[in-house]
Amino acid sequence: MCSAKGCRADAEWVLAWNNPKLHTPDRRKTWLACEEHREYLSKFLSVRGFLKDVVRLEDWESPEKSPERPAEKSPESGPSTG
Repeated sequence: MCSAKGCRADAEWVLAWNNPKLHTPDRRKTWLACEEHREYLSKFLSVRGFLKDVVRLEDWESPEKSPERPAEKSPESGPSTG
């Protein structure tokens, strides 16, 4: 499910991020995004210098294409969609 506040759409994208003030460089937190909110959530993380990667959910979950990485969903208090 999309991590945008109030959105209940199926996730299509994984936004991998970290806060360099809190996390080690190799740590990745994830938000999930539907097609409608991918750009908004990406910009939200990017302007803060947090965004590291945007990957299709199917590619993120595929063992052939990526190492085993569980997708985390942000808390319900994620960013509002303005």
